[in-house]
Amino acid sequence: MIEAHPSPDLSDSPSFESYFREPGLAPEQPLAWALGQRLDLIDALRGLFNGPQALVRLRLWVFMALAGQPQARFSRDDLNQLFHALLPDALDSALKRLRDIHLLAWDATAQDYHLPPLAQQVHGLLASLTSAPVGEHDEMVALLAQVAGAQQLGLVDTNQLKHLHAQLARLHDEFAEAIASGSESRLRLAQPRFDRALTLVDRAGQALTALIRAEHEDPRLEREARALGQDQARLLSMASQFTRALQQADRQRVTLGSTGLTSSDVRRWLQHHPALYELMGEALSVPVRPVMVSQHDLVDVAEGEFERDRPVADGSAGLPPPTEAADGTLGVLSLPEELSQMIGLFDRWFQQAPADAAPADRPLHEAVLGGRFAQAAYRMQLMPLLGDGQARTLKGLTGDLARSPWQWQASARHLAVDDEAVALISEGTLSPLPHEAFKGPTDHTKADATPGTAASPSR
Repeated sequence: MIEAHPSPDLSDSPSFESYFREPGLAPEQPLAWALGQRLDLIDALRGLFNGPQALVRLRLWVFMALAGQPQARFSRDDLNQLFHALLPDALDSALKRLRDIHLLAWDATAQDYHLPPLAQQVHGLLASLTSAPVGEHDEMVALLAQVAGAQQLGLVDTNQLKHLHAQLARLHDEFAEAIASGSESRLRLAQPRFDRALTLVDRAGQALTALIRAEHEDPRLEREARALGQDQARLLSMASQFTRALQQADRQRVTLGSTGLTSSDVRRWLQHHPALYELMGEALSVPVRPVMVSQHDLVDVAEGEFERDRPVADGSAGLPPPTEAADGTLGVLSLPEELSQMIGLFDRWFQQAPADAAPADRPLHEAVLGGRFAQAAYRMQLMPLLGDGQARTLKGLTGDLARSPWQWQASARHLAVDDEAVALISEGTLSPLPHEAFKGPTDHTKADATPGTAASPSR
């Protein structure tokens, strides 16, 4: 027989206000005041989770099973049929506790049970317990789902944004520590979680963008929405940092001879080895045996070694005959393709201009926008390279961009654009550099760019 624990009576316990330095400070706390308005819900949860773990699981199962039934009222026969696997005493104990904490109501007139509104509120809080875990980002999934769903219904709450803001900040700090550590193992472990977080944020990006752009009457809600947008941008901008950190770890990897094995392979094998001490074998089974020698023996041995290692004057040999060097390849780190696309765009603008005429000025956003927010931010960061004297001396795509005969100018005003990832962008203009004749991009094979000379972009 299973006996239910009595509901805890806290009538003699001190009040909530007595825990503060001054009782009048309790109502001034917004979160404490909000909890004070849901005392009936707190009492229901307290009664539901009171007692041993087995009894709590029994009550939860009975309650969640009743809340998931597609019918409003239950007769005693319906309950006996639904919970036929339970012992009668266990079922009576669970139903009694649910009636005591007002999560199940008995109608004496109709002789049946029904779930009151309080039970529906508790079921909304505990619904996530019945779903299977989806991975390491369960909390992230739940928070994003709540915020996205509340935004569609127009029921966004400040506390929901605060919790999501705090979760994004914790994830950012966790990934920043992995990048700062420089450890390849930490980076490899954090990369799937980082990709998972980016995917979740990207899927909820439409709802979050609408929430950030919306006009809110509550200043706290508007402040939290702006903070949420900043955290989202920080997390997206960290993708390039993650890539650079992994590339740095790849450059530090050492290949062991011609076997094809790398230091990362050896480290991974050692981490998964079940017993590292077995690799020593019987190397430590024989103790160290010191050999004692006299001073004279040490001097004789040192003199003999000195004479033997002294180079012979007539024993020098010539250099070995010359040999052909083996063919090899030089691996060059490839730059993002946005850089070459921007150079090609400047090239097309010159080709579209009339012969012997200067190309027309172009708005700045035509060269920056396109794709995700991180790609647009990267193109904006490339603009200061146009006309840069130091960058013109470089070889490759970076030098080609700096030698492009274009100049840019941005203003403090912002321009609203119709783009999926960018809402506002600095207003600016891209203008061709003054030149005697505009014949399009020059051929890099005919003349090399020198410092201070604007060269056209390569194709």
